[in-house]
Amino acid sequence: MYGPAFPLFQARFGVDTGAVGLIASVHFLGSALAPFLVGLALRRVSVRRAVVVSLLILAAGVSGVGLAPSWPLAVTAALVGGLGLGGVSACLNAAYAARGTRPVNLVNAVFGVGSMVSPLLVVSLGQAGLEGPFLAVALTAVLTLAVARVWGVPDIASAGGTAGSQDAVTAVAPGLMLVFALMLAVYVGLEAGYGAWTVRYLDSRGLPGAALVLSGFWGGITLGRVLTGMFGPRVHPASLVIGSAALVTACAVAAVVPLFAPGASILAGLALGPVFGSMLAWASQLMPARQVPFLLTAGSAGGVLLPFLMGQGVAGFGHLAVPVTLAMLGTVLFLLSVFTLRRTGAA
Repeated sequence: MYGPAFPLFQARFGVDTGAVGLIASVHFLGSALAPFLVGLALRRVSVRRAVVVSLLILAAGVSGVGLAPSWPLAVTAALVGGLGLGGVSACLNAAYAARGTRPVNLVNAVFGVGSMVSPLLVVSLGQAGLEGPFLAVALTAVLTLAVARVWGVPDIASAGGTAGSQDAVTAVAPGLMLVFALMLAVYVGLEAGYGAWTVRYLDSRGLPGAALVLSGFWGGITLGRVLTGMFGPRVHPASLVIGSAALVTACAVAAVVPLFAPGASILAGLALGPVFGSMLAWASQLMPARQVPFLLTAGSAGGVLLPFLMGQGVAGFGHLAVPVTLAMLGTVLFLLSVFTLRRTGAA
C-alpha cells in the first residue's frame, strides 16, 4: 500500500519525494525484525496467542499511520505496523508449514492476492485522505482477530520431524537451519530481484509493456502457489523446490534474448510460486516448526542484500547483469536444494 499512498503522505505532511520513501523502508524494517521476535516468543506461548498479539499490533500501527498528525508519528506508526504484519506472517507460515505443502502454499497465495488488491484499496478509499485505506486495513485486522478467536489457529506440534525422536531432530537442526536459511535468502533475493529490476531491464532492451510484464510476474507467483496448494501434496516438497529452481534458472537464461524476455519473466513468477511454501513445509519435516520464523529473518536479509548487489552489477557491467545474476541465484538455489535432499533424504 505504501507506494501508491506516497502522494497522500506528501499532501498531508509536506515531505518531498526523497523523504517520503522512508515510511516504506521503516515498515519493512519492522516486518523484517518481527520473525526473529516471534521465533523467540513461540518457545513460550502458543501460535494463537502470538497471532492475537500481532494482529493487535498491526491494527494499532496502521491506525496510527492513517491518523498521525505529524510525519515522525506516521513513520513511528509504520514501524509498529510492520512489526505486527511480520508477526502475523511468521506465525501463520510456521503454523501452516507444519501442516504440509497444501495449507502453507494456499496461505501464501492469499498473501499474494492481498498484495494485488491493496493498491486498488488506496485508489478507491484514498480520495478523502490517508484515513480510508489504512483504517480499512485496521478493521480487517480486527475482523481477523475475531475469526482467530472463534475458529482458532492451528498450533505447532512439539516434535519437528517425521522420523526419529525429538532429540535426533534437535541434533541436526543447527546445520539444517543454516542450509535452509541460505536457501530462503536466495529465494527471497530472486523474488525481490525480479520485482526490483524486471522493468528496468526490459526498458533497457527497448521492450514495451514492462510494467504489465511485472504484474504478470506477481500474478504468476500467486497462481503458482494456488496450483501448488491444489496439486502439490502429491509431490515431495523437496522435488517442488528443485524443479522450480531449475525452471527459474532456465527462465533467467532465456531472458538474455530480448524476444524471449517478457514471456520468460512471467514464467519465472509461475516457477517461483511453489518455492516459498514448499521450502517451509520441507524444513518443517526436518526440524521443529517453531524454528521457521528464524528462517524468515534470513529471507528478509536476502531480500535486502541481493537486489542491492544486482544494482552494483548493473552499474559495473550493464543491464545484462540482471538476467545473468538471476540465473546464478537460481543455480545456487538448485544446488543447495539438491545437496540438502541428498544429505537428509526424502523425509
